[in-house]
Amino acid sequence: MKIMLSTKINSILLMIALSSFTFLVISSFVLRLSGTGEVTGELEEIQKSNTVADAIQVSVLNGCGEKGIASRVGKELRKHGFDVVEIGNYRGTVEKSIVIDRLGDEHSARKTAHVLGIPDTHIYSNIDSSLYVRATIIIGKDFAILPL
Repeated sequence: MKIMLSTKINSILLMIALSSFTFLVISSFVLRLSGTGEVTGELEEIQKSNTVADAIQVSVLNGCGEKGIASRVGKELRKHGFDVVEIGNYRGTVEKSIVIDRLGDEHSARKTAHVLGIPDTHIYSNIDSSLYVRATIIIGKDFAILPL
């Protein structure tokens, strides 16, 4: 009788342990799916601490004909945290400096234009994700107005 009682108690304890374990696994899974306030709060703090410029990849093209201007603009953008992935020459010359939005991200294009003093009226959209940049800046003959 004592052995039978001991076996029943062991079975009950085993069932309680397995039930508790199953509950913990399911609870953990549900919490991971729903997220917790702490993780979300930390993510929001990280996003707030980073500037918008940290994520903006740009290419800078010299369209004014003056040597070294694209490099100088690239250095200025880097000071502001932009990721300048290309510096080169435009295929011709342009009168006014422009910013071309390459991903449909108007906010990044405006931020880029603002840093360089390029008016919003000189922001254009020509989506081309194959360029791997958010914006292309073409420096025009008006480069003297840019903060270099």
